[in-house]
Amino acid sequence: MRIRSGATILFQGDSITDADRNHWITHDLGGGYVKIVAERLSFEHPELGVRFLNRGISGNRIRDLRERWQMDCLNLKPDIVSILIGVNDTLGTFFWGEPVSIEDFEKDYEYILSLTRKNLDAQIILLGPFLLPLSKEQTILRHDIDARIKVVAKMAEAFKTKLVQLDSIFSAASKEKGPEFWSTDGVHPTPAGHALIAESWLKMCDFT
Repeated sequence: MRIRSGATILFQGDSITDADRNHWITHDLGGGYVKIVAERLSFEHPELGVRFLNRGISGNRIRDLRERWQMDCLNLKPDIVSILIGVNDTLGTFFWGEPVSIEDFEKDYEYILSLTRKNLDAQIILLGPFLLPLSKEQTILRHDIDARIKVVAKMAEAFKTKLVQLDSIFSAASKEKGPEFWSTDGVHPTPAGHALIAESWLKMCDFT
């Protein structure tokens, strides 16, 4: 993924992306992986003058992204669009009484990517959802999250986007350090977890 001078990079997703950003301040990046990516790129490549936007919203599912895609993506005209979504679709299905079928998840994901390709000349990077089971209760979510991970991989192939398989990355990291080192509850990353996402994201970039 080549980052051009003056590029605008938009990060979209749920609470993992939101990371307690101030929604009233349009340039606030929150305290998670988005901020780390911005700090690293700005420090290491100040000549590029990259603009960073965070529009992640806590609790969002794919249907929420679809509803706000015009305002919070297309209207912003980003040069790079980064999307991390899916875990709340699983949580909603099992715990919130608001099921999101795998078929609807795929349909809505395909819709926002089609809109993006049609309206923007933007590079796209998809981050697969992840889950680090810290309790027996969370193991029931594995089959569902795996199905959504496969959908994201399918979308990456169909739309020729970059893909970061975060679930595999966290699984491998958890063999070195336990899952509780990377996530507080199996969903939300610790500072180390956010740093791992940022590092994985940055590996997709090319500055040559």
